[in-house]
Amino acid sequence: MDNELLRVNRLKTHYSAARNKTVKAVDDVSFSVKKGEILGIVGESGCGKSTLGKSILRLTEPTSGKVTFLGRELTGLDAKELRRMRRHFQMIFQDPYASLNPRMKIKDILEEPLIVHRLGTKAERKEVVRSMLEIVGMDDSYGERYAHQFSGGQRQRIGIAKALITKPKLIIADEPVSALDVSVQAQILNLLSDLQEAFSLTFLFISHDLGVVRYISDRVAVMYFGKIVEVSDAETLFREPKHPYTEALLAAVPVIGKGQANEAMLEGDAPDASGKGCPFYGRCTKREAVCRESEPFLDEISEGHYAACHLNNRRAIE
Repeated sequence: MDNELLRVNRLKTHYSAARNKTVKAVDDVSFSVKKGEILGIVGESGCGKSTLGKSILRLTEPTSGKVTFLGRELTGLDAKELRRMRRHFQMIFQDPYASLNPRMKIKDILEEPLIVHRLGTKAERKEVVRSMLEIVGMDDSYGERYAHQFSGGQRQRIGIAKALITKPKLIIADEPVSALDVSVQAQILNLLSDLQEAFSLTFLFISHDLGVVRYISDRVAVMYFGKIVEVSDAETLFREPKHPYTEALLAAVPVIGKGQANEAMLEGDAPDASGKGCPFYGRCTKREAVCRESEPFLDEISEGHYAACHLNNRRAIE
């Protein structure tokens, strides 16, 4: 595809655990992201969203699989080549304070990526820093301060400026507003939306907040237990979810004046990683015998809408 920026193919990130068990944080995940698109990744805590983002950028080394970005396979690059590529993809972290060096002034934090990638002269770098602070709603004087002198929302603006400073093609935003007050969340989301349009950015937006994901995403991928179980454009997914897990997530969102949207709430515990069949079997209210015996694959059930569920899978129950 000419407009494809990122392709993830059968990516796995597994960890060894006690008693010879394996934790499958990311398990056989495949998807693609188009240039200029915002793909939301949503799921409950512990489903593997953050590990997926870090594995794509090789901040966490994946166990197997391929990540192709700008036509190059990131998983096959050596350290030197990967370092050169990093200017083209950046990450916005959940905790802005933890991602900013408390001993450095903000202007130095923002200039550092430019120095690392040898971009511009000293005077040019200074101007880029000043311009980027202005773009995220801050003036040049803020560059003389330290991270502890800012509020959470201001720190996240600085984190966004740091991610944008090298003019990347792809930004992975890992829960970028979850630590912020609701009013500040709205400001940051509007800023990200404006920046995406102004700079033609591509986002992988990770969040457990369905409202946030619905607001900012073009398409949404739902993760459960290390796997993607449903993918669709945002409007269709929120209007007509096809996987019981997606339905349960949407049901858990409170409706003003009505409490919960409906009764399809999640029950039970997460599955044993060594078990067979559908990983959602133990918590699913629609399960059937086939769900215990075989794991469903992610199948296209309508144009652009994929779900890993035997109830929807065209090749499932015969």
